Amino acid sequence: MNSAIPSRELPSCLRDEEVLSPDTDGQDRKKDGKPGSPSGNSSHLAYGILDVPPWYLCIFFGIQHFLTALGGLVAVPLILAKDLCLQHDPLTQSYLISTIFFVSGICTLLQVFLGVRLPILQGGTFAFVAPSLAMLSLPAWKCPEWTLNASQVDPSSPEFTEEWQKRIRELQGAIMVASCVQILVGFSGLIGFVMRFIGPLTIAPTISLVALPLFESTGEDVGIHWGISSLTIFLIVLFSQYLKNVAVPVPVYEGWKKYRTAKFYVFQVFPVLLALCLSWLLCFVLTITDVLPSAPTDPGYLARTDSRGSVLSQAPWFRIPYPGQWGLPTVSLAGVFGIIAGVISSMVESVGDYYACARLAGAPPPPKHAINRGICIEGLGCLLAGAWGTGNGTTSYSENIGALGITRVGSRRVIVAAGCVLLVMGVFGKIGAAFVTIPTPVIGGTFLVMFGVISAMGISNLQYVDMNSSRNIFIFGFSIYCGLVIPSWVNRNPEKLQTGILQLDQVLQVLLTTSMFVGGFLGFLLDNTIPGSQEERGLLAWSQIYKESETTLQASKVYGLPWGAGTRFCTCSCARVLPFWPKPGQEDAGHRPNEPLLLSILSRAPEYQDQMAAGSANQTTQDHQPRSHLAP
Repeated sequence: MNSAIPSRELPSCLRDEEVLSPDTDGQDRKKDGKPGSPSGNSSHLAYGILDVPPWYLCIFFGIQHFLTALGGLVAVPLILAKDLCLQHDPLTQSYLISTIFFVSGICTLLQVFLGVRLPILQGGTFAFVAPSLAMLSLPAWKCPEWTLNASQVDPSSPEFTEEWQKRIRELQGAIMVASCVQILVGFSGLIGFVMRFIGPLTIAPTISLVALPLFESTGEDVGIHWGISSLTIFLIVLFSQYLKNVAVPVPVYEGWKKYRTAKFYVFQVFPVLLALCLSWLLCFVLTITDVLPSAPTDPGYLARTDSRGSVLSQAPWFRIPYPGQWGLPTVSLAGVFGIIAGVISSMVESVGDYYACARLAGAPPPPKHAINRGICIEGLGCLLAGAWGTGNGTTSYSENIGALGITRVGSRRVIVAAGCVLLVMGVFGKIGAAFVTIPTPVIGGTFLVMFGVISAMGISNLQYVDMNSSRNIFIFGFSIYCGLVIPSWVNRNPEKLQTGILQLDQVLQVLLTTSMFVGGFLGFLLDNTIPGSQEERGLLAWSQIYKESETTLQASKVYGLPWGAGTRFCTCSCARVLPFWPKPGQEDAGHRPNEPLLLSILSRAPEYQDQMAAGSANQTTQDHQPRSHLAP
């Protein structure tokens, strides 16, 4: 597809008088006079990373990503509410939810424009929840008994306000200090240096263990009401797999042509949004007809759309979150050390997410400078989250990477729209609170499908290694299994890690209960210490992929800095030595690094351009094909 669609041109999934799937873009074109043989639909995208869908589709796609991330965004403030003494103050909970929406929107836009530049959404991270709860469980920060009694809590009283605000200010300070470590790691290029030792046997368990350990919490959400969850799962599978090639006639307005009918593959591009809305609507009908249980103690009560009705009724229509809204942050050593452990886990997860996102979006693997920028911007996002007072940091959202795999819409512009949607939801409290009423079983059913896609994407990286080798089988199997067993044991036996040093206990607790850290670390350690050939380890194919990601024109378009930075502006030699700055030659569209200089000069001659016209057209067609086969 073209990287920009003219205003009068319809996208490939929307055409008049004929049905053209977005999957077949370029597949039926002739090459060397022979018809191209179509390949499987699973490897193609409706919109690639550089494609620009129409604005109205971008809005719907952005809302779909917002809904996909909604469960995680809302869950973090609700989990922290009890230890912040806020379980009986739903209005303040809605403020925290709006704040995390707003900050997530800012961080998403920063990541897309200045960070790794992949279509990856930023939001609250569960890696910070464990150290946050550990800090708040210290004797000095335990909630007074009177805050646990709803009859004694007056949300408007200064005493109660100070009780919860001093706790969140402590979280803010710890997060802001710890985020500086992440900024330093990205700014210095340490992540990019380490990436030369990371191969498929490290990335595969890291990505897979992002989703595999979540089966228990997902099962709890799904089990609240298996009927509603099963319907959501059925609809997503039906729309994304069975009906993806079914075109639906829709009216199209084109200015002076007025209205006409075109075919639109709605089930292929909106499977998650359609499934969520239909299941949500059914829950609303079952709620107003009192079919669902009305007793809060009944497990099926959370399937009702009014189970969180207090948030909607009390939230204001308009409220702009601002830095320092809860007061001046405070800092303690114990909190900082605990959050640093969460930062380490978050960075390991994010590097794996970058590779998974690049593969699903049809982009080349991220080069070192892009990874450095991504980690640096995530650290900046955590700094902003601490300043605004979300009680949490930010990280790349694995749920939305799974949405890319199902919808096959990898456009960067869509994530920009999702960031704007998050900003709007954070400002208009009533609108944001309305989405909080999505029943838990609906969210659980969506996660069950999404996490399955993420796990499979992690395992798919093993295609580059020799899986007939007992060495590789041992490394992957051992890493995966330890990534599941060790965190489970530590969670059941936290007292076994008591060293007498509180800060060290918190660091060990967080690291050893983070599955992707345990599995990824073991995969990294064993792959770099157990003898094995480069070909056996998959490093030959991996290095070739990585080399192409550094030098190809496609990679420069995807990961280059925006607005010509590094090419037409800011081209001084001082900037080029920075670890997060694209290297010289990567952004030169007229001369590729591996192209002979004489051929580059000749190609600019008018008489030579005519001879190269056909070849250039073919090359352009190939450049716009999804390059998922290059991604690890």
